Amino acid sequence: MFWVLFLLAAWVGVLVSCTRLLRAASRAAEPAAGSASFPHHDELSLYEAAYLAGGPTRVADLTLLSMQRRRRLLLAHTGWATVVDPVGLDPHERSVLGAFGPDGQSPVPALRAAVAGGEAVRDLAARLGEAGLALTEGVRCGVGEGVRAVRGATVLVLGMAAAALAVPVEGTTTTIVLAWFALPLILTLGCLAIARFDGYLHSSWASPAGQRLLVALDRERGAAESLTAVAVRGVRTIGDPELRAALGYGNRGRIPRQRGQ
Repeated sequence: MFWVLFLLAAWVGVLVSCTRLLRAASRAAEPAAGSASFPHHDELSLYEAAYLAGGPTRVADLTLLSMQRRRRLLLAHTGWATVVDPVGLDPHERSVLGAFGPDGQSPVPALRAAVAGGEAVRDLAARLGEAGLALTEGVRCGVGEGVRAVRGATVLVLGMAAAALAVPVEGTTTTIVLAWFALPLILTLGCLAIARFDGYLHSSWASPAGQRLLVALDRERGAAESLTAVAVRGVRTIGDPELRAALGYGNRGRIPRQRGQ
């Protein structure tokens, strides 16, 4: 039964990748020593909540929306922003204003990149990491690499199954071969489903302690279309389709065209 060698190769790939993912997930779930620095969700600022829920990009979206709602910035559905008040009230707003050209206009993706890569966001991340609320870059990368490894193992199982079926073996039916390969396939798909489910309910940027604060914050203050809802759940909570379109530029490759084109 030469096809058993293909099955063993598939199992080796599955076990190695799943173990890697489980170890990374265990590291992410470990409580940090400073997690008591924010004992209650009301102590989180909206910027901090945005980072924990969606990372630097979410902080940028929240900053732009906050400035627009206070009539300090105009966001057009075409993906361009115009300065109304050139004075920044905090480091994040100053990052936004610093990205504008001399004419006071800029595409939203450039503003988002300026805020997301700014010193204010780095300081925010460091502070939340020290408090035990945000995952470190190493932990986030470990989980991401674990997920990619399991995906690769899934492809390996399918490839080994195809190779096993291509080898004619007397006394072994196709159903038997597929049944044996279904076991490692179920394991990899199950791991991916759990990882996707956890990533949907909780942020990949927040530690378990940070996730609990986000859930409590969203439950008490996450009213529809509020800044808290945007911080925790993203721009999809915005009811205005033109404003949602403006903030959607730069995502999934959408780049605004120059005005007048």
